[in-house]
Parts: sequence; C-alpha cells; structure tokens
Amino acid sequence: MHGSSDVGRLVDRRPSVTPERLIAQLIPPPTFADVSFDSYKPDPAEPSQAAAVQACRRFCEQAVQRRAGKKKLFGKREVLPGAGVYLDGGFGVGKTHLLASSYYAVSGPAEFKRAFATFGELTQLAGVFGFVECIDLLSDYVLVCIDEFELDDPGNTTLISRLLSALVERGVSIAATSNTLPEQLGEGRFAAQDFLREINTLAAMFTTVRIEGPDYRHRDLPPAPEPLSDAEVAERAATVPGATLDEFDALCAHLATMHPSRYLSLIEGVSEVFITGVRPIDDQSVALRLVSLTDRLYDAGIPVVASGAKLDTVFSTEMLAGGFRKKYLRATSRLLALTAAGQAGRTIT
Repeated sequence: MHGSSDVGRLVDRRPSVTPERLIAQLIPPPTFADVSFDSYKPDPAEPSQAAAVQACRRFCEQAVQRRAGKKKLFGKREVLPGAGVYLDGGFGVGKTHLLASSYYAVSGPAEFKRAFATFGELTQLAGVFGFVECIDLLSDYVLVCIDEFELDDPGNTTLISRLLSALVERGVSIAATSNTLPEQLGEGRFAAQDFLREINTLAAMFTTVRIEGPDYRHRDLPPAPEPLSDAEVAERAATVPGATLDEFDALCAHLATMHPSRYLSLIEGVSEVFITGVRPIDDQSVALRLVSLTDRLYDAGIPVVASGAKLDTVFSTEMLAGGFRKKYLRATSRLLALTAAGQAGRTIT
C-alpha cells in the first residue's frame, strides 16, 4: 500500500484543449455510451415516460428524412429545415438517456454526422471557433443534441438560439433537454414556455415533450452520507489506483485557472476523486465552476469521497434562492449520487 503522498492531485494537472479535441468531445458522455430507447425503463406509474420514447423515435425518423431532403426536377435534392424536439421535465426522469438514445438512433452512412453537447460546451464551441465558423462546422450534421438547455443566461441563450436557427435552416435537426425545477413541474409547463420564448425564432419547429416522474437517482438513495475525517479520506485515497486527493479550497482555486472546457481533460484517467475540507460556498463564480466539474465527474461516472461539510450543504440557501437555482439543485442531486457510489466503492450506472 502506498502512502498518501503518492496519490496524484488534480491541482497539479494543467490540461490544454485544442479545437480538434473540442470537436472530438461532441459525443454522449461515458455514462450514456451504451444506452438505447430499448434500455430506457419507463416508470409504469408515469405514462409520459413511455410516450416520450415514442416521440423521440419519431423525431429521429424525421431528422434523417429532413437531412435527405426531397427530390426536385433533374434529380437534385432540396434541403428541408430540420426538425426539433424539446424534452421538458425535472431531474432524473431520463431526459439525457433519451437524448443520447436519439444520438445513437440517427445512424447511417459515414456522412451522417451527429453532435452531442451540453449547453455550456456549445457556447464554448461558439467562443473558440467564432459564430459563423461554428455554423459552417455543424451545418452538414444530421442532428445536434443539447443537454440541459440553460435559461438563466440570456446572453448565451440568445447566442445559441441564433446559432440553432441558422442550423435548422440548413437542414440540421435539434434535440434539447430542459433543466426544470421539480417543484415547477405542475406550473403550466413553465420551462417549455420560457424555452420557446427565449428561442422564439425556433418555436414553431420544436415539439415539446413533457416527462413526469421522481428523480430516479433518489429512488433508493439514502440521504447525504456522513462525511469521513480528513485522515480517513487520505487513507482510502492511498488504496485506490488512479485516485486523486485534493483539499477543497485549493481545488476550487485551481478550477479558476482554466476554462471549464478543460475540466474533462482535467479528470481524464482518474478512477476516483477524494476531497478534504469541503465547506459551504458563498461565491457564485466558485459555485458555478464546481457545478461544471460535478457535471463532468457525473458524465464520466467517477465516484467522489469527501470530508468536511455534507455535500448537500455546499450551495447556500441564499444561492439556492437565486438565478442559478436549477444548476445548483442538479449539481447537488449528482453529487449525492457520486458520493453514494464512493461510499459503496462502485462506479455510476
């Protein structure tokens, strides 16, 4: 057994991300590498879940038909505008599973290109390549999937709306998921209305599909585990090959030194993340960077073991009452799933 001094640290990593790497990352995360419509298990008590599967299957057929276009005189083809589907629902109802399944269902010849990105990754792509270049880059794709369309950033939402409008005109179909709050599920399709208002140029082509149900991550999940001591975390880290061990404040400071588009490279090859000294955050910028890291850890299925404050107390009550409430609640849900996996010594499924 190695001493804890032999355990690697995330703060010692300085990843760089090339534009080529950004393009290569436009695929479903490892957690959803093997999903399909057949592997989605609708809750019998929630008929909207089975209906959503059928709606996504129809959308995929449409996407392929629209990209193929329609024949005109002399054998030429006219490109048809892309189709759109918007999966609206709370946390943990399987929206990302269905989005990734749509990605895999739209298959065909080599020229059938597809992209899968979080909303944040898409804004990063537009930032790296430029708006016009990003349109050129994606305009021959059959399908662009956007996970967790963010409605709390008007600037980026407007940017991505313009980007998607241009892509749809060129025959690209768009599938997106929402980040609706669980308690807003009964409020007259709140998120769907917000979404369609924000992207009013696209509203006519989007079919909104409502998915009801409780968060599957919490169906059999105990509350946040009691944190270990710093010494216990360090001891456990030393027994796990490929683990990293970081102090919470130092890790948060390190995240500030790089763009969130690098976080995926930051955790590449890491088997488990150990963190000591977790405490509540009162700085919005720090909190949002932690949300981005949590999303990457969750996507990669990397368990977390921590000491200090319970992980469901990291985002303060004041923060949960603010504009980024949706992001913080999603991150908390995912942190609980990651720490449950860490306690059990297993990866996320």
